[in-house]
Amino acid sequence: MNVSDAERITGWYKAKNWKESRTNKEADEIVIVTCSVRQTAEDRVYGLVNNLEKLKKQNPNLKIILTGCMLRYPLKWLREKMPTVDEFKKISDFTKKTKPIYQKKIHAYVPIMEGCNQFCSYCVVPYARGREKSRSFAEIICEIEELTKRGYRGITLLGQNVNAYGKDLKNQKHNFANLLIEIHKINGLKKISFLTSNPWDLIDKIISVMSLPKIDRYLHLPVQSGDDDILKKMNRHYTANDYLKLIVKIKKEIPDIQIGTDIVVGFPGETEKQFQNTLDLCKKVGFIKAYVAMYSPRLGTAAFKIKDDVSHQEKRRRWKILDDLINKIDKRC
Repeated sequence: MNVSDAERITGWYKAKNWKESRTNKEADEIVIVTCSVRQTAEDRVYGLVNNLEKLKKQNPNLKIILTGCMLRYPLKWLREKMPTVDEFKKISDFTKKTKPIYQKKIHAYVPIMEGCNQFCSYCVVPYARGREKSRSFAEIICEIEELTKRGYRGITLLGQNVNAYGKDLKNQKHNFANLLIEIHKINGLKKISFLTSNPWDLIDKIISVMSLPKIDRYLHLPVQSGDDDILKKMNRHYTANDYLKLIVKIKKEIPDIQIGTDIVVGFPGETEKQFQNTLDLCKKVGFIKAYVAMYSPRLGTAAFKIKDDVSHQEKRRRWKILDDLINKIDKRC
């Protein structure tokens, strides 16, 4: 999503006849697109801003703009934390009706919605990106048709929960399954991918549509944990068995599907037995890729109020076990 945001921000500047600089030293303005999902992502922003402070001393006219998920914090706090930043600007201020400058020549990222209504207890997305808001059905189709005319052959549909696309639109036929069907009809398009899906919104019609030949045979389906008690604390609306049943259904409909996932280790209170339950689920599913994250408390979330009682050393150990199990060898074709 941040890559797509950056492409649209670049388009915003190009529309004003600005040129993209090759290095920070040559820039008149530097825009930092932030992520707030993990503390490590925020720490990298602080490090980058500190480095830019030296550059700004050499070039007092340099303007530094910060945007993205870290704007969930109060502006007063951000200004005190990063006095080098000149302006804090919402992503929407850049991206409204902006034609993106795509980084790749034959594949493009296309946002179809933004935000999330789920409020998983560890996640800042609803606070950083707001509630679910879908783009116009016609606008998305038009963008992809234009891309194919320019020679693009693959697209990735983006959203914090793409399965929920259209729930906020007046026309109930404008849902994710029907969007995939219409995109599939576009001549010249060869491959359709999408990120990211929530298990409880992956309904039968979407699974059926996913069997269409242009749809990517890789599905990213975050499980987060394989233990029912931890899933409940995370405010994830399924059990480990529910997830496994869904995987069986998907594989029955699409036998050649390959599945990736997101997992959080070291969630507050996670015992060794609960971690083993996650390990067991991963072995049953046979994920080909996993983004494994060590839990970090996020200010404003429900889980922030719970004591972070799993040590960093133990989180690291559990992370390595899962990373070795799933990611040591890339099993994708």
